Amino acid sequence: MFENREIKLGIAPINWSNDDMPQLGGELTYEQSVSEMALAGYTGTEVGGKFPQDPAVLKHSLDIRGLEIASQWFSSLLCTTPYEENEKAFVEQLDFLEKVGCSRINVCELSYNLFASELSMFGGNKPVASDQEWDLLCAGLDKLGKVASDRGFKLCFHHHMATVVQTLEETVRLLDNTDPRHVFLCYDTGHFTFSGENAVEALERVAGRVGHVHLKDVRPDRMKTAVEEGYKFRKAVLEGCFTIPGDGCVDFKSVFELLDKSEYEGWFIVEAEQDPKKANPYEYALKARSYIREIGGL
Repeated sequence: MFENREIKLGIAPINWSNDDMPQLGGELTYEQSVSEMALAGYTGTEVGGKFPQDPAVLKHSLDIRGLEIASQWFSSLLCTTPYEENEKAFVEQLDFLEKVGCSRINVCELSYNLFASELSMFGGNKPVASDQEWDLLCAGLDKLGKVASDRGFKLCFHHHMATVVQTLEETVRLLDNTDPRHVFLCYDTGHFTFSGENAVEALERVAGRVGHVHLKDVRPDRMKTAVEEGYKFRKAVLEGCFTIPGDGCVDFKSVFELLDKSEYEGWFIVEAEQDPKKANPYEYALKARSYIREIGGL
């Protein structure tokens, strides 16, 4: 698969430590995480909260380990704050990423998100944007995407649990109302699955817009409990709902086949926010690497 195309495999730092939940891996250092990424056979990662803020220092520390920056998360608030404020922060982040040789930026709309909320992310609590807010979101993404494209970046929108763009239909609405030249998708197998979608069927509808891929698996028994008991987002993480590819219910073989058929080129990032005391990050990184080699030939 993926013959004559540039495909790279990386792993996210959230597998080692969670920026939003410091009790998960707070004791693990940046140096340990990136060293173990390289030892496990990965060639890239995404920017994490413990990473050096000086781009020269960051790039050097990754270069000596044979790693590069694949992308970085950007929190947009296009539904609820002026576009100009979003663009200012966006440009500052592009400036940083440009210096470390990165060409992807993953944008997630966080207006009304439930990440830190005590509310369940299921049922009537799910954030919803009004039609006017949808217009602001899509128009803003087009502008940010043009800013990114003009500088050689791809803006990849990250659909995400507990946000206004979570479901397949919401994701399709966003893609249908944004410019395919400037707005791409960060396709996340785990977030579609946890939202109640079939990750493969979802990919069939959006494959042509995929610019970045997060490989996250879901433990079905724990997902079932999360839905039945109305977990908040952070409880789902603490209870081990998410895991590495091959350890849950996602059909990754079909995911790879569809992305190969759609001529995808770019990064695959293994991502599984778990408690590192329960799921040793290095051991799980090795397991995921072996599984992806076995089913995807990567």
